[in-house]
Amino acid sequence: MKFIGTQLPGVIIVQPEVHRDARGCFLETYHTQKYAEGGITATFVQDNSSHSFRGILRGLHAQLLRPQGKLIRVSHGEIYDVAVDIRLGSPTFGRWIGVNLSGENFQQIYIPPGFAHGFCVLSDVAKLEYKCTDFYEPKGEVSVRWDDPSVNIPWPIETPILSEKDMAGKSLQDLMDRLPRYKGTES
Repeated sequence: MKFIGTQLPGVIIVQPEVHRDARGCFLETYHTQKYAEGGITATFVQDNSSHSFRGILRGLHAQLLRPQGKLIRVSHGEIYDVAVDIRLGSPTFGRWIGVNLSGENFQQIYIPPGFAHGFCVLSDVAKLEYKCTDFYEPKGEVSVRWDDPSVNIPWPIETPILSEKDMAGKSLQDLMDRLPRYKGTES
């Protein structure tokens, strides 16, 4: 199993060891001790599942009242997954990372609290499974515009299908009074 740091401190890509033979494959999708050794020491309290179709873009979402770290994987299909640092004062504020996750490559991404998360679906159908470090609180959620020019993410789809919530997302500039503050000691 490999844990790969990114240019956004705390955001980690996980490449699990996949055991394949003529019958199919087997892999560990989470192992507390191995993940802690790889830099993911979070305690997970909630598991979620998302099922979406080609062209759907969900995000960019962050929870402010109960900030969530997320360990994301795709069990079927393919997505382009994005994390954006929204911590005011962070040296990487407004920067993002994107990675393709699929049921074929088995990669995962860990996104710590203080980051907005979003993804778009590249296959006909995609099924995501993700672990969260805190419980979802709808009143504490914020949506950053998927096409915020200050973030400038080159999404790999032309005309995304968005929810009403995501269509109403705000720019980082418009959210400055609500965003979390970087403490300098977090990763």
